[in-house]
Amino acid sequence: MKNIAILGSTGSIGTQTLSIVDEKSDLNVVALSCGKNISLIEQQAKKYKPEIVCVSDGKDADILKENLKGLDIKVVYGMEGLIDAATVKSADIVVTAIVGMIGIRPTIAAIEAGKDIALANKETLVCAGHIIMPLAKEKNVKILPVDSEHSAIFQSLQGANGADIEKILLTASGGPFRGKTYDELKNVTLEDALKHPNWSMGKKITIDSATMINKGLEVMEAHWLFDVPLSRIQITVHPQSILHSAVEFEDGAIIGQMGTPDMRLPILYALYYPYRQPLNGEKLDLFDIGTLEFEKPDFETFFGLQLAFDAMSLGGNMPTIFNAANEKAVALFLNKKISFLQIPEIIANAMTEVDYINKPSVNDILETEKSTYDYINTII
Repeated sequence: MKNIAILGSTGSIGTQTLSIVDEKSDLNVVALSCGKNISLIEQQAKKYKPEIVCVSDGKDADILKENLKGLDIKVVYGMEGLIDAATVKSADIVVTAIVGMIGIRPTIAAIEAGKDIALANKETLVCAGHIIMPLAKEKNVKILPVDSEHSAIFQSLQGANGADIEKILLTASGGPFRGKTYDELKNVTLEDALKHPNWSMGKKITIDSATMINKGLEVMEAHWLFDVPLSRIQITVHPQSILHSAVEFEDGAIIGQMGTPDMRLPILYALYYPYRQPLNGEKLDLFDIGTLEFEKPDFETFFGLQLAFDAMSLGGNMPTIFNAANEKAVALFLNKKISFLQIPEIIANAMTEVDYINKPSVNDILETEKSTYDYINTII
């Protein structure tokens, strides 16, 4: 029996993780957390009966305590509660599906407690990769990627026997605006941006896919996860989303992982690594696919992608500024306060104006997030 804690259990990755638990008799949920979706986490708590449940707000925690009265479930809230959920003694692995930099502290706490991490929280490595990866090595903890692209790279490296990586081929669907020009993007709507052609995801990451900024964040993650310099990470636009990513080795061989666009596969692999398990659902039929296309990304139209490379090259707290500015800008776009093309414009301005720190601590990272938000509030 493997005990799992799920941070962000009401989101896309969290609910898909629970759908795998429903299929497998040897997975047991010991902790759940969410932000504000109290009704759903109440249903989850009653169904899976974890030891601990965490929500964001104290008032919501009081409501949940009342609604779960009679069940042996501890209800906690806030950052302290999130760390309690991430470090619950019985957990073998923590699925970090929580969105935002709020995921950094509980992930660090889980690593320090010796928990393996099924990583779906981008910000953990984007902002704190220089802290997370050495700590995981020190504690002998596995960081198992859940993003489909990073999982594909991770799977492609199995059996490499220490062979040198020549290049990581990080695939991108291109999102709903693939092939569009800068002028064509001036008047796109929120509704247009939320129509992803292949994947069903939360609103924030769907917008990140439309701007292609998500791919920039994934480049940063890949750098830390696989200890590969930026110069050896190549983005390849692949609209079918069948090849999820690949690795080119020093002998010229390219090994990749293919499958249907189904996030449950990388989640399953992370939960059972190094073993594979059956998964219900549609299987890939190459005869139906017929043709796979690969294109170079358009760094000029989707200039947020170039900003990501610039941020990673500068290092320090610049990836945090990039990420925080994107989070704030996407939130403004989702609330129809700014236009689509203002998202990367705001990021570029923040990268120029927010103070740079060479070797940021966790406190520096969180303070940088606040400074970036404060700066954007002054210009919007």
